[in-house]
Amino acid sequence: MIRTAPHPFSIRAFILATCAAGLSACVGAPGPVGNASVPEPARPVSLAAYLGQWYEYGRYEAPFQKGCEGVTAEYSLRETSGDARIRVINSCYKDGLDGEFDQSTGKAKVVEGSDGAKLKVSFFGPFYGDYWVLDRGEPGVDGTYPWSIVGEPSGRYLWMLTREAQPDAALKAALEARVRELGYDWSLVRLTQQPPP
Repeated sequence: MIRTAPHPFSIRAFILATCAAGLSACVGAPGPVGNASVPEPARPVSLAAYLGQWYEYGRYEAPFQKGCEGVTAEYSLRETSGDARIRVINSCYKDGLDGEFDQSTGKAKVVEGSDGAKLKVSFFGPFYGDYWVLDRGEPGVDGTYPWSIVGEPSGRYLWMLTREAQPDAALKAALEARVRELGYDWSLVRLTQQPPP
């Protein structure tokens, strides 16, 4: 998205990919449906403005990410001739900021016709899961988006990402308001611990 750290990792990444793809090989039960009518992404997404490091502000807890703190995700371009042009490095500290560091590297491709707002992400072989950028902030002076809200069609997974490990109170309030507007149950949100500045 370094004292880097993100979403899925190793076997957890496999679980995400298979569960999101609706396959029967899921290990661990997914969380409850937090949004029965997930909307289409609100705005186009420029890949150049999305690349770089993100800090997870909050999420719906999922088996593959259980207990993760200090979560980050980093997106960069891969040197490849295929359509999976994006490298994804997800990291976290297990069971607390002083816990064991865990990291996984995957790949992603933009879904054609989605204005860049829908990706397919894989951390395990041919298995790809949905990754929808439901909304994002306007680019800052550095040309990157300052925040994004990510979901997928089942309504069981949700992530809020920011460029700062400790977003200010105004951004926190705006993220909560926007998540609610998008139809998500805020009571299911788990806020992520991040290291102090």
